[in-house]
Amino acid sequence: MKQNNMFVPSNLLPSWLAVLLTEKFFNACIIHEEERKNEKNIYCLDCCISFCPHCFTPHQSHRLLKIRRYVYHDVIKLDDASKLIDCALVQSYTSNSAKVVFLNQRPQTKNSRGSGNVCSTCDRSLQDPYLYCSLSCKIDHVIRTEGGLSKYLRECNFMALPDPGLDDGLMTPDSVLEPAGSVRTSSGSGGYGELGCMSLACTATTEIVRKKRSSLLRAACRPVFSPVSEIPAGRRKGTPRRAPLH
Repeated sequence: MKQNNMFVPSNLLPSWLAVLLTEKFFNACIIHEEERKNEKNIYCLDCCISFCPHCFTPHQSHRLLKIRRYVYHDVIKLDDASKLIDCALVQSYTSNSAKVVFLNQRPQTKNSRGSGNVCSTCDRSLQDPYLYCSLSCKIDHVIRTEGGLSKYLRECNFMALPDPGLDDGLMTPDSVLEPAGSVRTSSGSGGYGELGCMSLACTATTEIVRKKRSSLLRAACRPVFSPVSEIPAGRRKGTPRRAPLH
């Protein structure tokens, strides 16, 4: 199994790309270390630095890229990446209805080459027809086989952050996106967690409403009988009549 942590010389890459692939994102901002949401998850393509949302003002007119996390690794939206570089044959993943791609290759625990389709750079198993598991793997392979990257780069003069409130880049509280079917609890462990509690609460509420409706329905459908008139205990009978004598 190949382990290639981006051996491409930085002088073969534009400055913004070389720094993007080596930057450590999601560290706490030392300027705003007392503030909430101080993770450095924004990258300025013009200044080639990462910063937190509280450092936004000096960069508001620059080209900005939002970095996200998926299974503990840095990703960017495929739409954003495609504005900067040709992402053809790089495997994408779906997160919160958006397609994302990994910036760098991820460590592998298996010691053998994956079966079937694999990454051309690091041998990670891939779905067909993809050839690369991350942007760095494609960049490494292209430079090794073609000697340059210029024809794969895109000219992008404007890139803004998503509107606040619509997308904060942190899909879960701990900046980690789990694969489909897995829900993290508040303690960070996998499981049903809050989703299970919400389901139980909804079930209980539904049951209460169902019982109330059932009671009302029975009351509405209960037949109404007129009270039976009782004969007064002291009521006198009429005068007895004797049969006529013949």
